[in-house]
Amino acid sequence: MGGLGISSGLFWTLFLLLAVWTMALKGIGLWHAARNYQRRWFIALLIINTFGLLELVYLIWFRKDRTNETRSLFEAPEASSPGT
Repeated sequence: MGGLGISSGLFWTLFLLLAVWTMALKGIGLWHAARNYQRRWFIALLIINTFGLLELVYLIWFRKDRTNETRSLFEAPEASSPGT
């Protein structure tokens, strides 16, 4: 890694820290998108790799806060009928 001006040990340490950061934020973001039935966000977070930046944007500004109701992960959200 002499061409970059950093040692090999420092490079691999930074690489490992970036990988852990990315995986942690991606996991948390995907978890919240799935729990909130936000399919478009889930797909975007799954496909696009931005080293945690897109995940942070989602978690801070676009994540829906869930109510205190308990619901199964496999249960679809209730559809509101037009008459009610």
